[in-house]
Amino acid sequence: MTDGSLLAEDVHAPVRLSPRTLDDLAFPEVLGALAQRCRTTEGRTRALGRPFLETPEEVAQSLARVGEARMLLQAQLSLPLGGVGEIRGAVERAEKGGLLEPRELVSTARTLFAFARTREALSERAGAAPLLAGVAARLPELERLAARIDRCFETDGEVSERASPALKEARDRIRGLHRAIKTRLDTLLHDERFLGNLREGYYTLRNNRYVVPVLAQARAEIPGIVHNASQSGQTLFVEPQALVGIGNDLAIAQSVALEEERRVLQELSDAVGHESARILEGITAAAELDEVEAAAQLGADLDAATPRLEPPDGSLELVQLRHPLLVLRGKEVVANDVRLLDPVRALVVSGPNAGGKTVTLTAVGLCALMLRAGLQIPAARGSQLPLFSSVHSAVGDAQDLAQDLSTFSAHVAELRRILEDAAPGGLALIDEIAADTDPREGAALAIAVLEELLGRGMRVLVTTHLEELKALTHVDPRFLNARVGFDSRRMVPTYRLQLGAAGASSALDLAARMGLPTAVVTRARDLARSSGGPLAQALAAAEEERRSLASELERARVATAAAESDARALAAERAAFAEERRREALSQAERVRSEADRALAQVSAQLAQLREQATLERAEASRAALAAQTEAARAKVEALRQESARTALAPAPEALEAGDVVHHLGLGRDVTVLGVDDDGVLVSAGPLKMRAARSDLAGARDGRPVARFPDGDRGRAAMARATDAAPRALDGPRLRVDVRGLRADDAVREVEGFLDQAFRNGDEGVLVLHGHGTGALRQAIRNYLDESPYVRMYRPGESHEGGDGVTVVGLRVDE
Repeated sequence: MTDGSLLAEDVHAPVRLSPRTLDDLAFPEVLGALAQRCRTTEGRTRALGRPFLETPEEVAQSLARVGEARMLLQAQLSLPLGGVGEIRGAVERAEKGGLLEPRELVSTARTLFAFARTREALSERAGAAPLLAGVAARLPELERLAARIDRCFETDGEVSERASPALKEARDRIRGLHRAIKTRLDTLLHDERFLGNLREGYYTLRNNRYVVPVLAQARAEIPGIVHNASQSGQTLFVEPQALVGIGNDLAIAQSVALEEERRVLQELSDAVGHESARILEGITAAAELDEVEAAAQLGADLDAATPRLEPPDGSLELVQLRHPLLVLRGKEVVANDVRLLDPVRALVVSGPNAGGKTVTLTAVGLCALMLRAGLQIPAARGSQLPLFSSVHSAVGDAQDLAQDLSTFSAHVAELRRILEDAAPGGLALIDEIAADTDPREGAALAIAVLEELLGRGMRVLVTTHLEELKALTHVDPRFLNARVGFDSRRMVPTYRLQLGAAGASSALDLAARMGLPTAVVTRARDLARSSGGPLAQALAAAEEERRSLASELERARVATAAAESDARALAAERAAFAEERRREALSQAERVRSEADRALAQVSAQLAQLREQATLERAEASRAALAAQTEAARAKVEALRQESARTALAPAPEALEAGDVVHHLGLGRDVTVLGVDDDGVLVSAGPLKMRAARSDLAGARDGRPVARFPDGDRGRAAMARATDAAPRALDGPRLRVDVRGLRADDAVREVEGFLDQAFRNGDEGVLVLHGHGTGALRQAIRNYLDESPYVRMYRPGESHEGGDGVTVVGLRVDE
């Protein structure tokens, strides 16, 4: 996707861009569109703060990365970055010994798994995307840590009993104590004497202790600890004395479990902190890949391309340029060509208001900024753009009432700012230069400013309504006129840019379209014709002459098209007439041959009767004459048939070589050329080999391409290149074992035998399909995988692989 672009010259100039220029051109909106296409928080942050690159080498490398990402997008490959979470703060806290929450650890594990998938996806395509593969190589290989963290948590984020034997033991004791307490409470609630002292026959929890609702007046009848009371005070929530001891045991067991959970979290946090440097580097690399992929998606949405990088004083040629922000907003955009080729250094754009002059200006400026930011530009292939060292703009109304500046004063202040910063290799964009003042003085000021900018080595695009500026192209080759079109019949602008011509402002046409009285508009036209001055009148005359010539050219084009159409129709009629004549001649020859065959048969029959007569010699002579006539008729028919076939086929190639496929008119079939010499062409038709004259050969009937017999080495090399270029299938587990419905022990034995066979076969990975269910079967299998000598790593399946209902297992490689 680099469009063959190369650095035209190694140039390096510091980039100078003012905030005013970025705001004028709305470049932050481009960065916002880039950020919207990122999938990670870090990527969006990088996109919004994307810097302008200093050197051509940095720009070229950025564009090459975007080109590789565009190629992957065209192959419908999206980088698996969806699991990358916002974990930088958590990792930095773990680096300092902090304790991470379960959700932070789970997010870290998902991020590490996403690192692994992204690295593997790009390593497989390192040949096609070497720059992206280089960035992906910075993603850490921490699948074991990710699997360890993942194994320690349930799907709801709770610390799993798999994390620690002590935790499992503590939770088993907690469950046992809960059962014992509930058993005793059930016994008490079935005691009529005990039940008579309760508000209702149930038990509940208060302060994590089991209590029953006791009537306040019966407090003395139920010894125990009061943990709470109702708002009215009529009900007391009492932990019966018989449950206090076992309740204390439950509290101790819960405390032990909480402490063990904290120990597990701290251990995992320490493990993350130990690898913090690699994880943080991976986060940065993933954000870079996310930003590059977003830039590629932005380029695809803009139908953008990579231009040839020119030095700051090089040629500017933007083919089919479109304004990026208008495209992103879903507007219908007219594409235009913009060219500034030596010796042209300034483009003067004129034409009606709202005709697209400012759009052209800002589109060129945005392309210059996007290129400096390493982004593709919304122009067609074949474009070339200088790497400007600075971009300055004066676009829009800079009037500032707070500083007592009129529109013209503010505009002059902007011109002063641009002149102060003007330096070789820069680009200046000035909208409506020196407007809002006396036109004669404004034109003089504008010419002086433009000449000064060009003298300092700047490239300039300017819009204007001033006639004097439009005339500069006639006296200074550094200036080129351009105009935006206006449809005088429909009274609307066309937004089409035409280079080499000056445009009229069409103010009076616009006024008429807006409903100004006809008499006023007519009077204004008369005044404009009489008071424009010699220069304006000369330009108006030249414009009128240009319009007349354009009209004549259009009429000539229409006439030429009509003549070409008539010529094609005449040629078709001639071809049809010739074909009809050939058909008639063929039909006549067929009739002649039929008559001759019939006559020959009659003569042969008569000859049999005359053999016994003395006139035998005369009869034999008659038969021979008729036979000669028949043969001549047959030859004529055959010649006509070949001529008809030849007109229906393409001519044979001028230079025939072995392996070419041509049509043999005599055989009426395609044949293969075996060789060419002075005696003719040796051809083969299946097992039949024969020599044919060139006049008997025409282009192949079935239109097959000419086949060549390449040399052995060249053929094998071409085949190898084709094989290397062919897309490769994604590697992944090719085998799977389905243990759904089996008991845990039977499933583990089935998996063990399957892994043993896969390991001996040299397989790198397998898929274990166990389903969701209660989770017991899944847990039993993964407990086995923790201890299996065959297993290098394992992880839950992705959504497209079956989710948590499958386990993807990576096997060790027997070296």
